[in-house]
Parts: sequence; structure tokens; C-alpha cells
Amino acid sequence: MAKAPSRTGTLVSTLQARAIERVWRTLAGRRLTTLWRLARLVGPLVHRFSRRERDVTEANLAHVYPESSPTERHRLARESLIHSSATMLEIGFAWMGKPERIETSLLAVHGRELLDEARAGGRGVIVLAPHFGNWEVLNFWLSSHFPFTAMYEPPKLGELDAVTRAGRERMGASLVPTNPRGVAALLKALKRSEAIGILPDQEPSWGSGVFAPFFDRLAYTATLLPKLVARTEARVVTGVARRIPGQGFEIHFLAADERVYSPDEIESATGVNACVEAAIALDPAQYQWEYKRYRKVIQEQEGHPEHRRFRIY
Repeated sequence: MAKAPSRTGTLVSTLQARAIERVWRTLAGRRLTTLWRLARLVGPLVHRFSRRERDVTEANLAHVYPESSPTERHRLARESLIHSSATMLEIGFAWMGKPERIETSLLAVHGRELLDEARAGGRGVIVLAPHFGNWEVLNFWLSSHFPFTAMYEPPKLGELDAVTRAGRERMGASLVPTNPRGVAALLKALKRSEAIGILPDQEPSWGSGVFAPFFDRLAYTATLLPKLVARTEARVVTGVARRIPGQGFEIHFLAADERVYSPDEIESATGVNACVEAAIALDPAQYQWEYKRYRKVIQEQEGHPEHRRFRIY
């Protein structure tokens, strides 16, 4: 039986959540130029003092860009952590800022015809939304323009759940749980020719994915997409909100790699990872490289007794 949280622990969590919410609400009214300046102060501090974020970012970059010099990768790591800091600082803007301010910050939308053509054909649309730029701004745009459903996992600090849900649902998005009931809701939305969002670069739990190449290294990749496509004939696009520092965002929708439509799960997962690579190519510094994308290794799945030595972190 799980141990119930103590009254002291609950109080601390509540105070933490209130403090975080207060910061978000304060930052919601700040200009993007101010938030970017703050990010340029915070990002280098994260790079210097947060060993975990720095080491994982640099390990990923060393694998993905081996031809770059250590100096170039060091610079890219710092820039990436600046952009990640900006995303965190912009949460209040995306969730609590006045909608007209966010709409004004959207400087351009590229590739919208990909969404319109799919919906005009009576098909649902699956938007692959990797951790690039500001994905909360992308959610704002999608839920402002289409019936939009996305999977949702509550934050680790449970007291922030209501704030998080309110921010993501305020323009009409429907959030569903990351379980079979949520998958059923996604299928229903696609059959109604609506749009849904999937995070293509989160590592799934064992049994929910396959190993497929991501920048020429096998990464454990979710197999939800081919199951949804097979049952609905939905069209797939990649969507990101690319940051224009201090000015706003440009929404990009990119045509999916054709392999995503394969009934073979490994082939489809390979296509999904290729879609993420294409998004990253827009501006590699805006990808969240501090995520352990290669944490699981195929040697572990195969029961290799020394599988840990095959990891890069």
C-alpha cells in the first residue's frame, strides 16, 4: 500500500505550486523581448550549474553532430538551454496571457494547406508535435482553429494539475489521459475528421514501442501512430512553433515522411523519427536536447547482461 503523503509534505507541495503559479501569472504580462532577455541570463546558468541538463544535452549533441567541433557543440548546448529556459518562462504567456497578445505574436503560419487538405478530404489529422520551440504556443494555435484533442499526463506536482489543464484547454482543446480510454478518445476524434496531437519524441514504457533509428542510433519509439492510422486512414503532419527570439513565433506544418503510413511498426516508427529530424533541421538550437531520448537500449530488451555499457548516459 502506498504511503499517504504527510501533512507537512502536502503543505510544502501546495506552497510550491502556488509560488510557481504566481511566477507564471507575473510573467504572463511581460513582453516577449523581456522573457527572451531573462532566458539569455538563465540559460547559461543552467548550462554551468545544472550538471544533468548540461551532460545529457552535450551527450546527445556529440552523437547527433559528431562532425562538429567541441567548441561548436558547446555553443549549441548553451543556445539549446537558453531556448529551453525561454519555453519555461513563456508558459505563463501561453497559458494565461491575453489571447489577442498571443495571436499578435504569431508572425506567420507555414504549411497550413496540409491541414486544410486533409480535413477537406474528410480525414482526421494527426499532428506530430516534437519538443521544439514552444509547443504550448502550437497547442494554442491548433485549439483556436480546429477541434483538437491531445493526450495529457498530469504534472509531477499534482497541485499544478488544475492550472496546467486550464492553460491548455482554454482555447477549446480536449485533453485525454495516457491510457486505453485516452486512445479511444483519439480514435473517436479522428473518425469525426478532427485533429489530434501526439508527442513523437517521448520514450514510451516497455511494450509500447519499437527500436527505430533516430539520427542513426536506435531509439525506443512509440507505436501508437501506426495503430491510429490503420484504423482511421488519418493524414499525418509535423507541427512546431519556431521561436523568433524577442519577437514572436512562426508556426510550421511539415509533410510527414511517407513511412509513417506503413503497417509495419518499425518502418512507421522510422518515419516518425525522420519527421522529428526534419523539424529539428529548422533550427537545432530550439530542440529540447536535455531529454534522454536514448535511455533505453536494444541490448536491455534482448537481456544482455552488460546492457548498461551500451548507453550514452
